[in-house]
Amino acid sequence: MVNTVASTTSTSSSSSTTTSSSSSSSSSSTLNQDDFMQLLIAQMKYQDPLNPTDSTQYMSQLAQFSSLQQLENLNDKMTTSINANYTLTQSINNTMAASFIGKDVKLTGSSITYDGSDAVTLGYTLPAEANKVTVKVYNSSGALVKTLTATDMAKGDNTISWDGTNNQGNALASGTYTFSVDATASNGSTITPTLFKYGQITAVKYTDSGTVLVINGADYSLSDVTEIVNHKGTGN
Repeated sequence: MVNTVASTTSTSSSSSTTTSSSSSSSSSSTLNQDDFMQLLIAQMKYQDPLNPTDSTQYMSQLAQFSSLQQLENLNDKMTTSINANYTLTQSINNTMAASFIGKDVKLTGSSITYDGSDAVTLGYTLPAEANKVTVKVYNSSGALVKTLTATDMAKGDNTISWDGTNNQGNALASGTYTFSVDATASNGSTITPTLFKYGQITAVKYTDSGTVLVINGADYSLSDVTEIVNHKGTGN
């Protein structure tokens, strides 16, 4: 029984040593500059004195080592530069964003946030004059709640105001809505407009993913803003 225990202990110890050796080998599987130089020195130390390594091979290996070192240094410098530029950009964005509070801005997109009281300005850009424009507002379920029309609209940016009521004149609840715009020219051809909306920046958030602007109660990124305006335009 004693011999059996000893054998088992020996096997366990051997297995532990093998695992430790494997772990150590795995952790040091990547060669760095110091490893490269040590291998080169070892090669010179243990070369056959009767058949020494050609000096041109040493020169080639030293050139490889020099190139490796330069590439690693360049990579470190580029990483440092990129991190510094990112930090600087974030700092500038944060400083600029804070100065935007209270400003009216123009945003792309068809999603709007209605606060339950204030009228919402819906915008669209026409690539050509339109004989008739139809603006449709939908609730969060996709149901049509309001239809607005305008005639003889000029090429360029145009706006129309929605007072938050449905087609029956009833006030709608606050929430997220969407809108679409259909436009036709005088000859009956279809015109495809670009949609936008106006809003006011009321707060700025600093998050891990970047600076966030709070506009009409919703979160937007700086890239969503296409223009900072002095006054919101409304009209039919």
